[in-house]
Amino acid sequence: MAYIVIMISLITPAKAQTQLAEHLRSRRLAVGLTQVGLAARSGVSLATLRKFERTGIASIEVLLKLLAVVGGLDEVIEAARPAETEFSSIDEVIKGGIRPKRKTGWRS
Repeated sequence: MAYIVIMISLITPAKAQTQLAEHLRSRRLAVGLTQVGLAARSGVSLATLRKFERTGIASIEVLLKLLAVVGGLDEVIEAARPAETEFSSIDEVIKGGIRPKRKTGWRS
C-alpha cells in the first residue's frame, strides 16, 4: 500500500498577497529604508512599490527585486524547492511494496 501526501494550504491567495506585502513593508522598515529608498535600490518604480505595499499586487519579478534588497530572497527560492520523494516513478512504488509499519501494543 502506497501513501500519497497532498499539501493543502489553509490560506487564500488574496490573504497570502496581503501578508507578503505586510512582511515586506516590515522588512523595509527594519532595515531603515523609506519607500523612495527601496524603490531606488531595487529598480522598482515608487508607484509600483506603493501599490504593492497597499494591495499586495505585484509581479514575481518585482517581489524578487524587493526581497533582494530587504532580505528574504534566498528563503523564497528555498521554499519553492520541490520536496524530495521516496519514489521517482509509479513502477518504483509498485516494485517497492512498502507496507505500513505494524503497530504493537498490549494484548488483553
